[in-house]
Amino acid sequence: MTDARATDGLPRVYLMCPPEHFAVEYAINPWMHPELPVDPELALKQWDGLRQTLLGLGHQVHLLPARPGLPDMVYAANGAFSVDGTVYGARFTHPQRAPEAAAHSDFYRQLGWRYVRPTETNEGEGDFAYLPVAYGGTILAGYGFRTDPDAHRRVQETLSRPVVSLRLVDPYFYHLDTALTVLDDENVAYYPDAFSAGSQRVLRQLFPDALLADRADALAFGLNLVSDGRNVVLNSGATALADRLAAAGYRPHLVELGELHKGGGSVKCCVAELRG
Repeated sequence: MTDARATDGLPRVYLMCPPEHFAVEYAINPWMHPELPVDPELALKQWDGLRQTLLGLGHQVHLLPARPGLPDMVYAANGAFSVDGTVYGARFTHPQRAPEAAAHSDFYRQLGWRYVRPTETNEGEGDFAYLPVAYGGTILAGYGFRTDPDAHRRVQETLSRPVVSLRLVDPYFYHLDTALTVLDDENVAYYPDAFSAGSQRVLRQLFPDALLADRADALAFGLNLVSDGRNVVLNSGATALADRLAAAGYRPHLVELGELHKGGGSVKCCVAELRG
C-alpha cells in the first residue's frame, strides 16, 4: 500500500442533505425497523457533526434542500454519480425513494453540469466508486441488490472510464459503499465476504495491498467512510478499523451517526462527492 503519510489530503467538494424529514417509515434493507423510534433532533445533531467535521478539514459542503415525504434523502450519495462535470443520475430500486432522483437532477442542472438521465436502475455513489489515478481512472461498480449491471455499461459509455463490476452477496451490504471504500487515488479497503468468490479474486488482483476489514468493522459501518487521501472520516463504532487506518498512515476522524444507522447508512451514505 502506498504510504499515505507522504501526501496531504486534497480539498474536496461534497453534497449533503439535512435529515429534516428523516424517519424509518418502511423497511427496504435489513437495518430498517419501523417499530423502533427515531430521534429527529439527535439525527440532525449527528448529521451536523459530520458536516462540521468535513468543513473543519477544509472541504466544501453544498446543501441539497430536504423535501417532505422523502425520509431517506439524507443519504445524498445515492442520488447520482459524477466525474469531470458529467453526472449519471440515479433510478432508485424502491418506489419510496424514486422521487429523490428529481431533486438531485435539479441540483446538478442548476450547477450547469451535464446530467444524463438513466434508463437503468442504479443508486448513484451507493454502488459506484471512483479511483482517479489507478489504471488511468477506474470506476468500481457494485450489483446484486440495488444496481442493474446494465447501468455499469451505460456508465462506462457516459463517463468514458473503465468499469469493474463487483457482485455483492450479503444483504447487510446491499450497496458497494457499505463493503468497499476508496482511501486515496489508488488504494481501497474492503470486506471480502461481502462479495462473490469471483469478485474477491478480481479485487485481489487489482488491489493486492488493499486494507481488508473484518465483519465487525463492516457491520459497524466502518467502510462507509469518506477519505480525502489522508484524512478518513468514519463511524465512531469502527474503532478497530480506525486503528488499522492510523497504522497505515491515514488520519482517522471518528463521528457518531447512530441515529442515521437506523436507516441503513452512515458517513458515506450522507456524502456525495461533486467531481467537477
